[in-house]
Amino acid sequence: QVQLVESGGGLVQAGGSLRLSCAASGRTFSSYVMGWFRQAPGKERELVAAINRSSGSTGYADSVKGRFTISRDNAKNTVYLQMNSLKPEDTAVYYCAAGASTTLIHYWGQGTQVTVSS
Repeated sequence: QVQLVESGGGLVQAGGSLRLSCAASGRTFSSYVMGWFRQAPGKERELVAAINRSSGSTGYADSVKGRFTISRDNAKNTVYLQMNSLKPEDTAVYYCAAGASTTLIHYWGQGTQVTVSS
């Protein structure tokens, strides 16, 4: 069993930055692909960014490419999402996820709210 706890969300003005963190329990963190998803009101949950087990490969949604950076520290059982140049349309609840792939998620965090004001 893996528990994921997100932190770092909040209210920021457009153009600002936030860094989300996701701390994982358990000793199997490095065996999972990690992803950040988000869900805005009235919209479906979408994949924002993902990183493979060894941090050798990352992927991003087109809407965040060049602005967001995902990283992980397997020694600290933590995955991060650095979000720069935030836009109002980035407002959503952001979820950390762990799984065999981004389409086979085993564990979800509880979510952290990110609100970007214009």
